[in-house]
Amino acid sequence: MTSKKRSKENGYDFELRLYGFQYLILAVFIVLGMRFYVLQVARHEAYQQRAENNRIRDIPIPAPRGAILDRNEKVLVDNTHAYNIVVAPEYMNDRAETIRVLVENLGVDTEQFIKELNNPRRAKSLPILVKQNAGDADRAWIYAHSLEYPEITIEEQPQRVYPYGKLACHALGYIGEISPKQLENPRYADYKPGDIIGQDGLEATYDKWLRGKEGVRRVIVDSRGRTIRDLETKPPIKGQDLITTLDIDLQRVAEEQFDNAGDTGVAVAMNPQNGEILVMVSRPAYDPNVFASNVISSGENRAEVRAIMRDPKTPLYNKAIKGKYPAGSTWKLLLSTAALEEGVITLKDSRLACGGGVSVGNRFVRCLGNHGAPDIHAAIVRSCDGYYYRLGLKMGVDMINDWIKRFGMGRPTGIDIPSELSGTIPSREWKARSFPKSPEWTNFDTVLASIGQGSVAITPIALLRATAGIMNGGKFYTPHFLKEAKETPLEKIKHFDTPPTEVKLSPTTVEILTYGAWGVINEGGTAGGIVPRDLNVGGKTGTAQVIANEKARAIREHRDHAWLVTFAPLHTEEPPELAVIVLTEHGGFGARASGPKTRMIHAAYFSKKFGRPVIPELIAKTDADKPEQNKPDKAPGNERPRDQ
Repeated sequence: MTSKKRSKENGYDFELRLYGFQYLILAVFIVLGMRFYVLQVARHEAYQQRAENNRIRDIPIPAPRGAILDRNEKVLVDNTHAYNIVVAPEYMNDRAETIRVLVENLGVDTEQFIKELNNPRRAKSLPILVKQNAGDADRAWIYAHSLEYPEITIEEQPQRVYPYGKLACHALGYIGEISPKQLENPRYADYKPGDIIGQDGLEATYDKWLRGKEGVRRVIVDSRGRTIRDLETKPPIKGQDLITTLDIDLQRVAEEQFDNAGDTGVAVAMNPQNGEILVMVSRPAYDPNVFASNVISSGENRAEVRAIMRDPKTPLYNKAIKGKYPAGSTWKLLLSTAALEEGVITLKDSRLACGGGVSVGNRFVRCLGNHGAPDIHAAIVRSCDGYYYRLGLKMGVDMINDWIKRFGMGRPTGIDIPSELSGTIPSREWKARSFPKSPEWTNFDTVLASIGQGSVAITPIALLRATAGIMNGGKFYTPHFLKEAKETPLEKIKHFDTPPTEVKLSPTTVEILTYGAWGVINEGGTAGGIVPRDLNVGGKTGTAQVIANEKARAIREHRDHAWLVTFAPLHTEEPPELAVIVLTEHGGFGARASGPKTRMIHAAYFSKKFGRPVIPELIAKTDADKPEQNKPDKAPGNERPRDQ
């Protein structure tokens, strides 16, 4: 009995195990069936594409950026062929070995390469650029070891080159790899990690026109990523060439004036009749070739870039559009225009007392001398501060603010290079915001504002546009560099076509201001004789106070900034065709520091216009170089009050 019972139990257990085994096999087949369904049906196309990618590889061919040329189509920025070393991470069998080879044999920076390798924003299929401009030795090593390390290859790519080095660097800008922060900007929605883009200047503003469309080389590769044969190649399309308004000959002359004198500051030359910029200088400067050749593998180039970025003299800073300075006496052209248009003064009744200055409360604010009771013409020519103190008080801050805004001050001009800053102009709001403990606007604030100090801090480009617009009869053009973008298979020809802003000015007002500016240079004014009389140049000097303490100004960094804005030719049927503004930082008096630079720019412009080289007679020293003839905006000992 016991034996039979035991036999039944054993049979029952065997039967359970058999059923369990059958169910297990069934479950395995169900899982396999589901997996086969996913692979063969549900995700068939995806896995087929992945398998195809193991066999076919698309190699991007970068498009050459469009060239940048000056107005006479001299090449300012171009491309050259470079052999670059790239690594395809998907074909690395041994990551540590690949890194060792790159470091020991090709001089690649380990830290930077690993950082790029682990960059989560980089598409895994994209190769990593590890070295530009590979030399013969590097290329020979890679060709010799192509079977051992198929992930390391040589690609021929265009490289940006700036043949004139620092010349016009702030206008042209520079290029660099797109940053993660830039990729978050909707403007760069069509860009990908690793793209090289314009980072400043024209390179940045017109990047989408310059970059073109990349091509592709489709090849068949083996399991180790080695190319077996080519399937097809779609060539890249070069970006649009830009013809700019710059004149490289004038640009060189202007920059040499700063470099030869060891000065820092700004010079801009513009055509008032259309806003075309012929010259833009900002000193100190930098060489954009350093950025073009900067790569993750080059420690030397990276060190040069860091040196530029960390330089306390800020060579990357374009002072023409970002520097904010007191306008000094150049401001008087704007104030005079506003007063004439409002009827505060008229052609027949424009005399105001100088008085050697003006009393404001318990303060006496001095002029450079006692000019009696000059009319508007004499006040401009002799730059009488006392006259403008009283004129400013008659106008009041609200009228001044209204007209200054009409001239485009206090906001960006819209110039076609990035990062332009707005200046500050006199207003009650400015005072309340800047001095919350004494927010009320006072007559003393008005006196300071009337001579371009105190609440006035403007950019050179904004001041040039405003004064040139007045001399142009009330037409204020947007300063710009783009003359033409050439046609390509992808893009049509383009031009800069922003219309001017028009401010209604009476012909009488324009004539008074034109005559006054002419007298500043040709009637023994504050810039007497800085250029030959036959060029018919007019202008206005300005001395922008940096610090009021006279003893402190013995240090160069505390000296006043020297302004000079000029226009030529004047007193003709047509408006002037050349407007030049020069600011010499800590240069002292406007005519003495900025006059020689201005003279050379005008000389070069008109010599070239008349088909001659820069002639000695035009550039020869004039009476302005004689100390007794160099009349400053203010005489020593007659200092303006300290700015608030």
